[in-house]
Amino acid sequence: MAAEATCSSGAGSTTSVAAAARKSNITSFQKRGPKAGGTESSGPRLVSIAGTRPSVRNGQLLVSTGLPALDQLLGGGLAVGTVLLIEEDKYNIYSSVLFKYFLAEGLINGHVLLVASAKEDPADILQELPAPLLDDNYRKELDAEAHDHQTTESNTKMKIAWRYQLLPKMEQVGPVSSSRFGHYYDLSKRMPQELLEASKCHGFFLPQKISSTLKVEPYSLTHGYTKLLQFIQNIIYKEGFDGSNPQNKQKNILRIGIQNLGSPLWGDDICCTENCNNSHSLTKFLYVLRGLLRTSLSACIITMPTHLIQNKAIISRVTNLSDTMVGLESFIGSERETNPLYKDYHGLIHIRQIPRLNNLICDESDVKDLAFKLKRKLFTIERLHLPPDLSDTVSRSSKQDLAESAKLLGPGCGTMAGGKKHLDF
Repeated sequence: MAAEATCSSGAGSTTSVAAAARKSNITSFQKRGPKAGGTESSGPRLVSIAGTRPSVRNGQLLVSTGLPALDQLLGGGLAVGTVLLIEEDKYNIYSSVLFKYFLAEGLINGHVLLVASAKEDPADILQELPAPLLDDNYRKELDAEAHDHQTTESNTKMKIAWRYQLLPKMEQVGPVSSSRFGHYYDLSKRMPQELLEASKCHGFFLPQKISSTLKVEPYSLTHGYTKLLQFIQNIIYKEGFDGSNPQNKQKNILRIGIQNLGSPLWGDDICCTENCNNSHSLTKFLYVLRGLLRTSLSACIITMPTHLIQNKAIISRVTNLSDTMVGLESFIGSERETNPLYKDYHGLIHIRQIPRLNNLICDESDVKDLAFKLKRKLFTIERLHLPPDLSDTVSRSSKQDLAESAKLLGPGCGTMAGGKKHLDF
């Protein structure tokens, strides 16, 4: 892929190194210098792209999702040329936060944004992007969060077993500088207006792109999907994001964000009936979209209401057509909202699959006990641990319910309370 060839080598001047080696009579390996005619023997040195870094596993170019904890779970970040599919929570509260994190990260790094939605105007979405927290500001926010929970944590710290104290948190400890990979954001503040005006953004608002009198042929792509594919293709080819064609200007990344894909607002009926007429419309769209991304310097995030899709076979096909898939399970309106096991969290996060490019199968995350919570200003992902057995908030009668709930977490912390017997520390 062309995206893999964007890492800079940072080579210095070979002439000065050679002169220093001759003076000190030290032999060393040196790069081939310029020819006598003044022309380089090799091509021009590639320039690195801001906000990217190579993967330590396969050298694939990565961009940050806007949430360092999620980058860590995905193997370092989101690979350029891939699709990240987020299964929306029931009321679309937390998935929109991840969606805005992705766009805000691109704005900070100077990437080009393409926002597509059938519900909200892309201009309104950009106005709601969170403001970045850099260095000192992030440290202050961590201190404020720690001060709010200092009393409760001090009471329960001595009661938690040593096994749970050693479990690492998925969130990074130190602050992230503006020049490093990944940033933190303050959800209570909005992105500065001068940054929005200086950025380059493309908006696709479906009600403005379609005509109500247009007739759509059966068993084909819906008109909304067709228009969106044409819009994305024009941006990729006209603005030089196509990796197969050499770029004369400085390279950049195109961040594509598509909101509520597959909902009835896009003209798709997969959420309405189980045997719909356009059951293959969404899968065809994802197939063509992934083909466009594979040969371009772009990364895409899609939020989809999979809990509304009636036919489960469509969800299986959508999963196979996505490179990375993350599911959000909110506790709002469910029995887990009042369960003492989840009293410190707002939902569970499921890493369905991690991309393994140029292979027929995808990797699966071995971490099954992940939970998220929306704090006063930050969205965090942590390892889910059971409440202490001696806690005053957990009654003896509810311990059996905690054990049954812990069985659903998989081979993580659930193995400690998987049986009927409990250990007292």
